[in-house]
Formats: sequence, structure tokens, C-alpha cells
Amino acid sequence: MGNGASYSKAKTVYLDVNGEQQKIVFSTHSSSRDISDLLCVAAGVGKWVNITLRDQDGAFVSVAPTMPINTVRNPYKVHAHDQQRNAQGSNDEFLQGVMTQVAEQFNKAFKVQDLKEEVSSRLTAMERRMETEGLKAIEIEKCKMEIGHLKDELLAAKKSHAKFCKCSGPVVDEKRIVTKRDVPKYPKYTLSNETIKYLKKPTFDIWHWESNEMLCLLEHMYHELGLVKEFNMNPIVLKRFLLCVQENYRNNPFHNFRHCFCVTQMMYGMIHLCELHTKLSLLDMATLMTSAVCHDLDHPGYNNTYQINARTDLAVRYNDISPLENHHCAVAFKILSNPDCNIFGNCAKDEYKQIRQGMISLILATDMARHSEILDKFKSQVTGNFDFNSAEHVNSLKMVLIKCCDISNEVRPMEISEPWVDCLLEEYFMQSDREKMEGLPVAPFMDRDKVTKPTAQIGFIKFVLIPMFEVVARLFSQLDDQMVEPLREALYRYEELKLIEDSKKEEVEIEELQEEEDDVIVAGNTY
Repeated sequence: MGNGASYSKAKTVYLDVNGEQQKIVFSTHSSSRDISDLLCVAAGVGKWVNITLRDQDGAFVSVAPTMPINTVRNPYKVHAHDQQRNAQGSNDEFLQGVMTQVAEQFNKAFKVQDLKEEVSSRLTAMERRMETEGLKAIEIEKCKMEIGHLKDELLAAKKSHAKFCKCSGPVVDEKRIVTKRDVPKYPKYTLSNETIKYLKKPTFDIWHWESNEMLCLLEHMYHELGLVKEFNMNPIVLKRFLLCVQENYRNNPFHNFRHCFCVTQMMYGMIHLCELHTKLSLLDMATLMTSAVCHDLDHPGYNNTYQINARTDLAVRYNDISPLENHHCAVAFKILSNPDCNIFGNCAKDEYKQIRQGMISLILATDMARHSEILDKFKSQVTGNFDFNSAEHVNSLKMVLIKCCDISNEVRPMEISEPWVDCLLEEYFMQSDREKMEGLPVAPFMDRDKVTKPTAQIGFIKFVLIPMFEVVARLFSQLDDQMVEPLREALYRYEELKLIEDSKKEEVEIEELQEEEDDVIVAGNTY
């Protein structure tokens, strides 16, 4: 892990294509689109055909670099859906026309800003036409991805023409923030009783769900907790809000929409596990859930330390004070400022004010620079006499709850938590590589030449996770078995891995010393 070799390792997935054995090989750097194209080749169909995978139990498998590997004995069955192939020709021509015009406009270097607006308007028009003509939602997403790549190139062109100084780091472009999203006609999923129960558990496997399925599960959480009824939310507005949130998470290795879902699902699980509905109000629950959904909106993939050291626009704007968390809040309320996406649009003014203040407090609490301050205050309240009728005490509890959920991956079973470590280290390495290139300070725990999985996790679990979850478990004893004990097991597992690493390192050092001694002896004999 220290030398980053694991990220170049290829993954092999075995397939059953109409009874014929096939396999595809891809790297962890591959995009979902790359893997989808490979599947189309394996199935012998065009790249615009919708490909789905099912495991031996008939469950859908995510087409993504994080998809679980299998063996030749249990291949994934490949299903190609090409029901509207004949109707697609005109739409392909329409898309090609748009893409051609965009390419022509792109060559006009001094009209970058006008072109970005043109791309946005054409994208909206194209989606509406596709929806009218019945094109499948998955194909709309693929078309949108194509134009999304062009928009990224346009942004790069804009940056190349502008003369940035040290502010040329990862730029937050205000105009890329989406504040409205039409509701596509994606399939309506019916959740089984098993899934509904499983969704409430901290062991829930978040890797086996596609984007549309995660949106559906988030909708279910809002409905099941009674938030839709309590705050008179329009179900269509809730869909638009969640879709808009999804579009404002970037495709980072770690801080992406799946991480948002992971944190929100853990919050949902803790609400049920701790029976918070008996302790907190529905307004508190709405604040907790929506803060979890929005807590990393438009995260650029580079942390606060980088923002401050590189003097980015965000750091300048927020005076080096939690620049990312302040930005997440700003994007959240920019989305909610649109009536079509404001799930709290039917609330009384006082209620909305409380929710807004609560969300700001909770999202800002996810800045790890404030960890000791927040935990020490909560610990003193628990040590004394925690009062659920005290607004100050409840606010401290909510801040600690979102902190727990935000960094809760190691609570989950190893097969679910370990891929997150890979994702996080990949994002860390991206940042440290950039910091080295720009001559900025590099944190040892982010340096690919120094850190390994065990060294990255042991201290974090031992000194951050376990102490925090133990304090919360003093209020809710059920967390001891469900969360604290799994953390202790994870710590033990990484300590064992560290011992193995140290043993191997020691063997290498002994071999090197032996080789040096042999060289000295040979040299002496020669003399």
C-alpha cells in the first residue's frame, strides 16, 4: 500500500453471457463507463445498450470499479436491454448534432463562458426530447456523461486562459452547482421486507446498490421516519432535492455520492438502534438526516489543509475557517433556495429557521479540526447528567452523532469497510502528489511512500473512533455490542496486519545486512 502498487492491480470479473463463459479485466482506476463498455463488448452489443448484472441469487450487481469480484464458479449473468433500438436512431442523430455543435463552439477559446451556458441549455433540451420520445433513463445518463466530459474540458480551457497564481488549485466553479433537476422516469423499486429491515442495521452493505436504488432508499428513509408527512413534503420535490444533491457530489474516490448515502444510512440506523424517536423531535430527525445527506456537497477531493496552504478561493472566501464545511453548507442552502427542490418549503418560518441553524451547526461539526472541542464538551455533559430537555445538550448529541456517522466505516464488517480504506488512501495520495508538485507541506498519513493500511487505521481507530463511540454508548448501551465491539475487532485486525508487515520488513532488513556482510567478506578475500 505504501508504494501505491495496489491501485494498479487489475480486477477480474467472470460473466455468463447466454450460457457462454466470459471474463473482463479492468483496473481500479477505470470509470463505470469504461466497465460498461467492456461489458457491451463481452456481450457483443453496441455501447449504448443498457447492460445489467445479476449474481447467483438474482440480485443486481453495481457496474463500478468497486463491484465485488467473483469466481469462475459463480459468474454474473449479463442481461442486455435493447428494447428501443429502432427508436434510438433519431435520438443518436440528435445527440450527435448537439455534440458536433459543442465541439465547434469549443474551438472558440474566447467564448468559453457563453459556451458553458449553451451546453447547459442544450443538455436540458436534449433530456426533455429524450424523455418525450421515451428513451430510457440510463441512456439519458450516458448522454449526460458525454456532455459532462465536454463541460470539464471547457472548465479546464477557462482555467488555462485565466492567470491564476497560487489560487490555481482545485477550483470551485459556482456555475457548476446544480440547483434544479427534472425528475427522470427511472424505475420505481419495491423494497422487500428483508431490505427494509436490513436498511436499519449498521451492517448494511452499501456497495451493492446503483445510484437510482440509493435514491430510492433515501426516499424510503424520509417516508418511514414520518418526515414527509410531518413537514408536508411534496414527494416529487423530495425526488428533485435528492437528485439535485446527487448531481452536486463529485466523482471523487472517497468523497462522493456513495459516501453521502453511507453516512445517511448509518444515521438512519443509529436513529432506530438508539430509539431516538423517543428522545428527539421530528424536527431534530429532519435536521440530522438532511445534514447527513448534504454534509459533503461539492467536495473537491482536497481537504482543508490543502485549501489553506494553497490559498484557494474557498480558503480566501471563508478566512481559513472550515472552508470545505462552509462550502458544503452554502451549496445545501443554494439547492434549498429553489422552490422546486425545497423539501422544507411548507414549513413555518420558525421551523425552517431552526432546521437551517441546526444543519449549519451539524455540517460545520464534521470538520475534524474541531473534534476535541466537540467531544470534550459532550463528554462533560454525559459525565454530569445529560438532559434530553436541554437544547444545548441535544445539540451536542446531534453534532457527535453526525461525526460518528461521517467516520463510521470501520463499524461495518471488514468486507464492507476495507474498500473504503482503499478509496480514502487513493484520495489522500492524489492530494499528497499534488502537494509535492506544488511545494506544499505533505502530511505523513497521506504520503504514499510512508503510509500503509494498518498505519493509517490503527491510530485513527484507537484514539478517535473508539473513544468517541464509547462516550455515546454511555447514553445508549446498545451501541456497545453493535458498534464499539466491531471497532475493537477492527483495531485488533489491523494490529495483527501491522505485526505481519513489521516481520516482513525485518526479514528484508536482515537479508540486506547479510548481503552487505557477504560483500565485505568477498571484498576482503579478494584483497
